[in-house]
Amino acid sequence: MSKFRKQHMTIDWHEIVDHEGAIPAIDAPLPEKATLVGRVGLMLLASGTGAWRVRASMNKISRALGITCHADIGLLSIEYTCAEGGQTYTNAFSLNTTGVNTDKIYLLERFSDAFHERANKNSVEHFHKVLDKIQERKGHYTAWNLGLAAASACCAFTFLLGGGLTEMICAFFGAGVGNFVRKKLLERHITLLANVAIGVAAACSVYVLLIKLAEYVFELPVVHQAGYICAMLFIIPGFPLITGGFDLSKLDLRSGLERITYALLIIVMATMTGWLCAMAFRFMPAEFVELEMNPLLHLVLRLAASLVGVYGFSLMFNSPRKMAFIAALIGMFANTLRLELVDFSVLPPSVCSFIGAFTAGLLASAIKPLVGFPRITLTVPSIVIMVPGMYMYKGIYFTALGDISQGALWITNATLMVLALPLGLIFARILTDNNFRKSS
Repeated sequence: MSKFRKQHMTIDWHEIVDHEGAIPAIDAPLPEKATLVGRVGLMLLASGTGAWRVRASMNKISRALGITCHADIGLLSIEYTCAEGGQTYTNAFSLNTTGVNTDKIYLLERFSDAFHERANKNSVEHFHKVLDKIQERKGHYTAWNLGLAAASACCAFTFLLGGGLTEMICAFFGAGVGNFVRKKLLERHITLLANVAIGVAAACSVYVLLIKLAEYVFELPVVHQAGYICAMLFIIPGFPLITGGFDLSKLDLRSGLERITYALLIIVMATMTGWLCAMAFRFMPAEFVELEMNPLLHLVLRLAASLVGVYGFSLMFNSPRKMAFIAALIGMFANTLRLELVDFSVLPPSVCSFIGAFTAGLLASAIKPLVGFPRITLTVPSIVIMVPGMYMYKGIYFTALGDISQGALWITNATLMVLALPLGLIFARILTDNNFRKSS
């Protein structure tokens, strides 16, 4: 077997800096200032945030250093030019992969916000050492923790979609095993499509094994196979779908299209894997048996399930527990409002999704000054639970079977709902954030 060789070479940031110079960053040469600007942008990009937020942080660093910066930002790369006086300096940096880390987004935004107070006191080398600590910061949760988080989120998701106790238990174990396996593969740097396929296959296999065992031991009807899809919903890429929509709204077309393409790659791989497993196990997507429950009790359980579901998804994004709990509180009210509107109004599901996301955006804007967390670390986790993963799966399933009309119906409904989610957050942001509202 040939030796593994990295395709993306590591940048030694400290080699660029004059180690003997202890001058303040504001007085450093343009190349050193520019690499500091680029590194902050690249670290934010690696943490999964969108181009608008990356550019905003790069601009904060640039203004504090007395230079101007113009950047072209994609999903995995940044090309930018810094100018000072009659000099210009251009850099191009790229990542080997992407992910989501809300903890690092928070730390990097705090770094950027406070940078102007220290730019005339600390050297570029000092700031790189601070960024080293942020970059080397380990995740808050182990593979076991993340497996449990996915299990709890998908279990709650199953109830919100209409599943009963049997489906919830099987989805709990299926999603837990699936996300644990995927996390282990990511730790070994296994490539995107492989880790998605193997994680989803593990989740689906565990669900099938448990439901077949339950059918044999307790003589359960096959109707409980309807929850099969719920075991794989931990894989739905809500973060890039929503940040991609944000970028498109700000005319960052390159970043927006790349993010949505990345999300579609994951969705297609996950749903195709789920379909192939369903064919192998002879499972068919079915509707859940309607739960007979008092409307008030159903409302209370929806609130609780939304809280648990959003909290679990937030932990999967490496949110600190306080941040995850605040996002869960926002999602609890926003998602329950959406579901109640679907049940008790004549509004289409996509409009209900827009209202739910809009509510989440308003709540996050109101809470942000009190807690200090960036909006994106609260809003996106709070509405990921609204992403119609079941609709996506059914669309692929029926299309693959040749039932184009049925498949197109599910895909169309899923597309409308996915479009509504970022639009809800975007209009909430336009209403509450003067900087976002302006086109400059």
